[in-house]
Amino acid sequence: MFNKQIHKRIKVVLLIIIICFIVIIGKVFYIQVIDYKKLSNLASNLWSRNLVIGANRGRIITKDNVTVADNLTTVSLVVVPNQIKNKDDVIKDLAKILNVDESKISEHVNKSSSIEIVHPEGRQLSFDIADQINNLNYEGVYLLKEGKRYYPYDTLLSHTIGYAGIDNQGLSGLELKYDEYLTGKSGAIKYFSDAKGNKLDKSSVYEEPTNGMDIYLTIDYDIQSSVERELNNIMDKYDADDAWSIVMDPNNGEILAISSKPDFSPTNYQNYSIETINRNHAIWATYEPGSTFKIITLAASIEEKTVDLLNDTFTDSGSITVDGARIKCWKSGGHGTQTYLQVVQNSCNPGFVSLGNKLGKEKLFKYINDFGFGKKTGIDLNGESSGILFKINNVGPVELATTSFGQGISVSAIQQITAVSATINGGTLYKPYVVKRIVEPNTGEIIKENKPQIVRKVISNETSQTVRMALETVVAYGTGRNAYIEGYRVGGKTGTAQKVNNGIYMSGNYILSFIGFLPADNPQVVVYVAIDNPKGITQYGGTVAAPIAKNIMLDIIDKLKIEKSDYTLEKVYNWYDTKYETIPNVIGQELSEAKKQLKNFTVNYSGSGNIIKSISPSPNTILPVNSTIKVLLGD
Repeated sequence: MFNKQIHKRIKVVLLIIIICFIVIIGKVFYIQVIDYKKLSNLASNLWSRNLVIGANRGRIITKDNVTVADNLTTVSLVVVPNQIKNKDDVIKDLAKILNVDESKISEHVNKSSSIEIVHPEGRQLSFDIADQINNLNYEGVYLLKEGKRYYPYDTLLSHTIGYAGIDNQGLSGLELKYDEYLTGKSGAIKYFSDAKGNKLDKSSVYEEPTNGMDIYLTIDYDIQSSVERELNNIMDKYDADDAWSIVMDPNNGEILAISSKPDFSPTNYQNYSIETINRNHAIWATYEPGSTFKIITLAASIEEKTVDLLNDTFTDSGSITVDGARIKCWKSGGHGTQTYLQVVQNSCNPGFVSLGNKLGKEKLFKYINDFGFGKKTGIDLNGESSGILFKINNVGPVELATTSFGQGISVSAIQQITAVSATINGGTLYKPYVVKRIVEPNTGEIIKENKPQIVRKVISNETSQTVRMALETVVAYGTGRNAYIEGYRVGGKTGTAQKVNNGIYMSGNYILSFIGFLPADNPQVVVYVAIDNPKGITQYGGTVAAPIAKNIMLDIIDKLKIEKSDYTLEKVYNWYDTKYETIPNVIGQELSEAKKQLKNFTVNYSGSGNIIKSISPSPNTILPVNSTIKVLLGD
């Protein structure tokens, strides 16, 4: 009996020992095989150190391959406090080179950290300063490559591009919206140290940084430059409060140019207020559109067949009374009896009130919504506004009347140009966009690509054709004459909108606008320009905004190589209009014959002979009548 109990206890002890061995062997197997990599990395991290090498952000490039956001290679200062032996000397010398107080450097050198970035005193240093630091040859003092964002064209496209901070993070505009694509992956120099931070002799490991993705825009650099130039000129000339412009391809929603003034320098963003940086008026500002909105009422009326532009007439006495409210025409005494096509040409408010009444509020507001007003267009930029429309239940006779000619509602420039593009491109509303594609810079692989996106079909091709015809007559015969270009078919509409402050219309303070397109028979481009409160000039969209749009369109004609039209409407001139002529190609002709063709210009002749050898400016240049040109004669 006693022996049996001993044997039983021995077996229990042996079983316990066996189980313990199995657990130990299992744990060793787990550590050595299953969890080896993790534990090895943890152990390695205890004695390895990383000196970070920053990656470059991806570039931002226009559709014509101009880089508008690039990178400069700079260096930054990093110290490893435990490796610095003569700290007083290091502090003194670094402070002298960086031109900062020694206490600033002392904070970094004496900090209890394994690696200390000298920020901001030692960030993005010039190569001259970096060489001075490098020549010190101090142990524990390192210079590392770092990319610095570079904007070669300074303020150009600034609200759209945005800016990146000192740590190369996107903070506004495309830099912020596409930051995950633009941001690269940092590399590092890995070295090994003991517990005190002293560098070991073991070899260092270099991990190469990976640069960010490149972004290609729909923006055309030359067209953008034209827009920037014209807006800068108008801001200087008329001391305007603000100005903005958008150029769009109406057939796909691509934005060819977009600008807002005042702008800012992304390189020196610290010198500007957040309001200036974030207020991209082209997509953010909402305001009463004025007469440019009449294009929507016109398109809806034609589509619903509530008016015959050529045969129906309206008599304008100078005002119209709606539910006790008197709505005036801009022309004192009115325009008298006119066809509705003339109502469009003359931008007659009472005439458009009549068109709104013929449609009724349900139909008019249906088209307003279908054309995209009252909601964001979805453009791939931050800060877009929705605008403000009347709720249909709150629309009475007066609200219907004022909406029909663009008063009492609030819209944005991007909504207007997108909607008007739909009225003249055959009736299709497109979603606007500025980013064409995102590309991996080394392989050229397209990571993401934006393609034209149809929102909806709003009006018929036939209605769109009639709208184009009507707006072409506005430029030839009506309020848009200052946008007329000899030899080209241009359509458009002016806008003069009184500004509102605290619910009260401001006196003598207007937003003047013009929206134009060409060629009118087959539009390739739409241009929208708005000027906020220009001073020292009669405030009408036709006198201020239309000439700016014309200058932009002249540059677009050259850029896109738009051919002259065989058929154009003959402009009806007022006495104050500037007339333009195209310089004929008289090179090689006899003097007597050339004089007949140059009769509309003031000609300065030089040289001798009877044959035209050269002419300046060159043939086919469009100039105001009586402009001076130079002609060289020869045999």
